[in-house]
Amino acid sequence: IFGMPILNVVDSRQTIVIKRGKGTGFAGIENALFYADNTRLLYADGKEAANQLISELKAIEGGGGH
Repeated sequence: IFGMPILNVVDSRQTIVIKRGKGTGFAGIENALFYADNTRLLYADGKEAANQLISELKAIEGGGGH
């Protein structure tokens, strides 16, 4: 889609996609990434979910924050 950033997440070990709902979004295009074996969908508000994930990861790491 023109103007959208390209992220090479297909090469990552795990990808978490945060979405508000199960709809196809503004462009109405189905995203093949959502069906990749290394992708997990998290249905939530993006800011809240990202902050919660960061907090959980910091707790796992012992709060290092590096």
